[in-house]
Amino acid sequence: MAIVPADANGARAQAPAQRVVQAEPVQEDQGEQSLRPNTLNEYLGQEELKQSLGVTLAAARQRGEPIDHLLFYGPPGLGKTTISMLIAAEMQTQIRITSAPALERPRDIAGLLLSLQAGDILFIDEIHRLNRVTEEMLYPAMEDFMLDITIGKGQAARIKRLPLKRFTLIGATTRAGAISAPLRARFGLVHRLRFYTDTEMQKILLQSAGLLKIPLTEAGALAIGSRSRGTPRVGNRLLKRVRDFAQVKGKLEIDENIAVEALDLLQVDRFGLDPTDRLLLKTIIRNYQGGPVGIDTLAAAISEDGSTIEEVYEPFLMQAGFLQRTQRGRMVTPQAYQHLGFDLPGGQLPLFEA
Repeated sequence: MAIVPADANGARAQAPAQRVVQAEPVQEDQGEQSLRPNTLNEYLGQEELKQSLGVTLAAARQRGEPIDHLLFYGPPGLGKTTISMLIAAEMQTQIRITSAPALERPRDIAGLLLSLQAGDILFIDEIHRLNRVTEEMLYPAMEDFMLDITIGKGQAARIKRLPLKRFTLIGATTRAGAISAPLRARFGLVHRLRFYTDTEMQKILLQSAGLLKIPLTEAGALAIGSRSRGTPRVGNRLLKRVRDFAQVKGKLEIDENIAVEALDLLQVDRFGLDPTDRLLLKTIIRNYQGGPVGIDTLAAAISEDGSTIEEVYEPFLMQAGFLQRTQRGRMVTPQAYQHLGFDLPGGQLPLFEA
């Protein structure tokens, strides 16, 4: 498989401040590719997705055809790009990687589509951010493998159709609901990536430690994995931070005690919450009696952008059972009260032991 970068590289939207547990990529993740598996069989976790893809890829290889267009959605850092690269490896084809913000002008997407060879894969990250003109150019390209080019202006304008080689488009998004219905309907396969379990994270970290030549025990890997918010990118980042801590402390091996001590120093608690997460939850409890509170009010209270709260902080807090999103606003759950050491309002009973 050859990985060919797209001509333009768009920057990902990130949280204003970098957090060690944020799932969006940061500068220190530049070497992340070296930790990625080489085959689909080596990919750990997402078993249901792997089984489904395995059937799809095997059938396409038997027919000698490219696979149907794919859409992956889910929180950042779960492996959408990695799986796409593995698909290209399994199909023994090239993959062109770009992002929607890089495709601002029609000629950007036109140049990419015309450069694709038969069977190639075009991966577009953050595909929900495509502008209207670019998105509409993809419709005939995905359905009929034709590219409609407008020549001339005004009354003299005419549309010329150019044939394209049969390719596969893989779209990735963290906001499936923001994708327009016409675009979504043109994907033959739609898959959701879920957060990883602690056991899956333990296996991933042991694999990463082997590649990085970090002496890591199974108990140490589980301690880091349980605080990794079910996200491999976060887990690998925490592993490197714990490695640095162990090195400074003169420890030859990362065990559970060293991992816990290092992560406590980073203020990442046993559920993966960092100071920003705890501030958000405590603000709702202290200032708004646990909610409900509107997103704009909450954003002003913690001096944060509302869209950042919705896209960066909330997904994990809701997945972990600490926050609920209702029609009236955000509400903190009994689990969050107990985990943060607050008395439960109205005599509610916790749903699990913190």
